[in-house]
Amino acid sequence: MITVLSGGTGTPKLLQGLKEIIGPAELNIIVNTLENDYFSGVYVSADIDTVLYTMADIINDEFWYGVKNDTFTTHERLKELGFDELLRIGDIDRATKIQKTQLMEKFGLKKACEIQAEKMGISSSIIPMSEQQSDIKIITDIGELEFHDFLIKHQSEPEVLDIKFSNVSPSDGVVESIKNSEAVILGPSNPITSILPILSLEGVRDALKDTYVIAVSPIIGSDSVSGPASKFMNALDIEVSSVGVASLYKNFLDNIVIDTQDSNLESRLNQIVNKVTITNTIMNNLDAKKNLAKIIIDSIP
Repeated sequence: MITVLSGGTGTPKLLQGLKEIIGPAELNIIVNTLENDYFSGVYVSADIDTVLYTMADIINDEFWYGVKNDTFTTHERLKELGFDELLRIGDIDRATKIQKTQLMEKFGLKKACEIQAEKMGISSSIIPMSEQQSDIKIITDIGELEFHDFLIKHQSEPEVLDIKFSNVSPSDGVVESIKNSEAVILGPSNPITSILPILSLEGVRDALKDTYVIAVSPIIGSDSVSGPASKFMNALDIEVSSVGVASLYKNFLDNIVIDTQDSNLESRLNQIVNKVTITNTIMNNLDAKKNLAKIIIDSIP
């Protein structure tokens, strides 16, 4: 069994490759819930839904959000009625969110995800990092912003000065999944707002120390492949490079996978982590995703 720590963009691309190489039933996926919140009356767990849609082969892989070929009739009608949704939610996607909201009220988030995964024909175990509601604030040069206001309303443009998020308790199965895994993969998601919240859960870092851990760097050169990760790393005085990523994970990391463009960093990384794997990490087609997944799996001792 392999456990993957996931956010909502880079890691789902890798999951597409992994499920072709080792099979989805062999994957436990622990997903970030830091940015979850209610929008338009429904519970939005963007990273979880992206992982669900990815594993069900219905993800809109142009934006890595929502369902492929979805319609937006409800969204457009709301706009006509004078209600301006912050998130553009598709009709099929909205149905998923409505059901999840109802299931959560009765069973909680983890069970809701299990029910939805089963209905979508997903054999992987998809585990939300926490059942508790998180709180995240982005401190910027224009003031304190909610995460989605920063990301969507302001298009990640303000200068980031600090990031603050609340500590929550892990869901049942999070620590156990890590302990019982052959290896744990830290996917190439935002290390600050996707991976670090999972690492901050009680018991997670200790469990990772007793497990073989591979991290795929989401940074190539001095910038993130996608999203505002570089802005967040700068705000926390973390070097925006694969070296900075490795420094975040150094207490438990066994192997870091970096892009060939960063081969010049190998000697510096060897001072932090025992093994450095250099390969193409740009996943712009399924073959590239499968190749990266195979390299990662083959590196597990």
